[in-house]
Amino acid sequence: MTVDKDAFTTAVEQHQNTVYRTALHALGSPQDADDAVQEVFLRLYSYRGTFEGEEHLRRWLLRVTVNCCRDLLKSPWRNRRVPLEALPEPLVFDRPEQAALYREVLALPEKYRTVLYLFYYEELTVKEIGELLELKDSTVTTRLSRARDRLRERLGEAWRDD
Repeated sequence: MTVDKDAFTTAVEQHQNTVYRTALHALGSPQDADDAVQEVFLRLYSYRGTFEGEEHLRRWLLRVTVNCCRDLLKSPWRNRRVPLEALPEPLVFDRPEQAALYREVLALPEKYRTVLYLFYYEELTVKEIGELLELKDSTVTTRLSRARDRLRERLGEAWRDD
């Protein structure tokens, strides 16, 4: 499948939320996530290759999103910004445990946040995450395990790995 205007519009409608959620988890800021979404879909619009199907397009978008987020995180201007903790928390959660879990996940290093998000929210397998991030399956498993251990350590009794 090639990306013409109709295919591009359909792709944006179908995958915009997934790309945004992935970027938000990686970057921790709604504004940065919006920037990443724009960049990802700009790259899709400029892409001249073909996709083997819908799943190939989805994985391509996730991979480009992860790469855009990494580029944003490495950006020198990011070091000169106000930390997220200094801003009022705009997200509202149903239960206090959800807010605590969200804060703790955002406090994890990016490599742990990314694998947690892809595993739990995008429901990718360890193998799929490894392919997407170009990591060995054992590395993905280790990162998931370490992320869970850190969350368990920080959240104590409130931690549940359901």
